[in-house]
Amino acid sequence: MTLKVYNTLTKKEEEFKPIEDRKVKMYVCGVTVYDDIHMGHARSMIVFDMISRYLRHQGYQVTHVTNFTDVDDKIINRANELGMDPLELSRNYIEEYFRDAKAVGVKKADLYPKASENI
Repeated sequence: MTLKVYNTLTKKEEEFKPIEDRKVKMYVCGVTVYDDIHMGHARSMIVFDMISRYLRHQGYQVTHVTNFTDVDDKIINRANELGMDPLELSRNYIEEYFRDAKAVGVKKADLYPKASENI
């Protein structure tokens, strides 16, 4: 069976062909960690976990990366309201993110880069 995906650029359904044979690199824009996750975040986590699992089941070597935005105005403002360090606030919500992901059965991505460590 051929895997087909909808290409939003061409507006057509096309055969899935990774750049490297049998290797897939998925970069998923993750959450801005200033509050608890919501249903939209959970949907993204579940959908990309499902895609990763399916591709692995089909024999692809998958590298799944989901980032955390752990520094931005929302985080700084929330931290100021609570009287805490912004990165401490982010760390707390990242821990909550992982607890919530585990609770709904989502496997961890391969990497979780943070804005504070990469920009």
